[in-house]
Amino acid sequence: MAKSVMFLGTASESGKSIMTAAFCRILKRQGFRVAPFKAQNMALNSYVTRDGKEMGRAQVVQAEAAGIEPDVDMNPILLKPTSEKGSQVIVHGIVHDTMDAAEYYALKKLLWPKITESYDRLSGRFDCMVLEGAGSPVEMNLKEYDMVNMTMAEYAGARVVLVADIDRGGVFASIIGTVELLEPRERDLLIGFVINKFRGDAALLKDGLNFIEQRTGKPVLGVVPHINDLYIPGEDSVALGRKKPSSAGKDGAQARIGVIRLPHISNYTDFDPLEADTRFHVDYITSAYCLNLYDVVVLPGSKNVFYDLRVLRETHMAQALLDFHSSGGKIVGICGGYQMLGKVIKDPHGVEHSSGEIEGLGLLPVSSVMEKDKITSRTAGMFHLPGQHAGVPVEGYEIHMGRTSVIAEHEACFLWRNSAQGISGTVNEVASTDGNVWGTYLHGIFENDAFRDMFMQWIANPHVSAQGDNLSYAAFKEKNYDMLADIVEQHVNVSYILQKMGIK
Repeated sequence: MAKSVMFLGTASESGKSIMTAAFCRILKRQGFRVAPFKAQNMALNSYVTRDGKEMGRAQVVQAEAAGIEPDVDMNPILLKPTSEKGSQVIVHGIVHDTMDAAEYYALKKLLWPKITESYDRLSGRFDCMVLEGAGSPVEMNLKEYDMVNMTMAEYAGARVVLVADIDRGGVFASIIGTVELLEPRERDLLIGFVINKFRGDAALLKDGLNFIEQRTGKPVLGVVPHINDLYIPGEDSVALGRKKPSSAGKDGAQARIGVIRLPHISNYTDFDPLEADTRFHVDYITSAYCLNLYDVVVLPGSKNVFYDLRVLRETHMAQALLDFHSSGGKIVGICGGYQMLGKVIKDPHGVEHSSGEIEGLGLLPVSSVMEKDKITSRTAGMFHLPGQHAGVPVEGYEIHMGRTSVIAEHEACFLWRNSAQGISGTVNEVASTDGNVWGTYLHGIFENDAFRDMFMQWIANPHVSAQGDNLSYAAFKEKNYDMLADIVEQHVNVSYILQKMGIK
């Protein structure tokens, strides 16, 4: 079985995902075959593997850092919240059911073998496994249901590193409190601590670090600085909360993109390539009164289009979008946002809502019907934006419950030149006849470098140049994974961790 290390956190967003990605890259650079693993992930950012299975984006990032193809075994259980109380439960990449927390926890006996099957398959193929926990390992009301933190560490025989975020404050209490609440057998797996996101002179922490070590009997293995210019895609809505609108815009940006921050926004990582591209400035917006600041407004994916469409109307955003379009503004819809731009969305099976039907914004001549079966697929082809003479090859992935059809074909422009129809007759990409509105089911479309160039040409404002900034998004990510690994190697006692894993 593979040697393993696990990163747990004192709380969500402490830095577990980042440290897991860092160690995947560090071990890769040392010549080991390494894979990430997170038994259970709760996130609305997901991905489709080459065999059509759905998994969390965080493990995709970690797989990229490890230099391997993402595999659904790296994230056997994915929970996608659909409401305050319910989540869609995805097991081995396929939807199992939608249920509340009590119903989900009752499934532990069914789900635990699925998790261990995935881990065993991976650990048999790789030299090292880098595991990630979820939230805190000492949520005492949930410990009996644990399948992702110490229960998984014990199964894997993993050495455990506890990561704490000092930027939030309370780092000493959170570390000491977590250790105190661990069972003695769980503490035996703990090999030390990493303090993350420190600002300032780490020498000033000396007395505090000594206190932690004296109180716990475990070493502080490193203090990682706060890194402003590191780009690693975010996992969930907590990371999204750090993205604040800016009135100034990015220096040198030629086009401003406003992404509507829907209550159930999903796959907002679609827009990470635009943030990385110096030509674009991206804001996530909630105000209906600022749309005129943007060259393009985007309706992103949504895990509950019925609810989010009602919120758009209640907050006057729906009318603001119609007014923006009437004044010549350009609008894009992706996945759930594409459905919202149509004339109607129907839900005869109560997949998302029991009301059965809701009126869309009417900016595209399409209607969508929610079906019981989810489409998860990889897609590739030639994509054309309105007004562009030549298309470009793109690839991406689809994740949606709805099927979309054109109401009146003479009112629509199809954007796939190789086929107007997608899977099961779904119309995957359509534009309005005026060319100012288009929608697609394709996630990851902006990762295609040539498509971003065409997108800039489509914007076509007087102050916009069609010139590319020569960004290779794939190379950009690789550079940042190496930068992350370099920083962690500089500030964390990596040799000690590898020794405890039994590989040094």
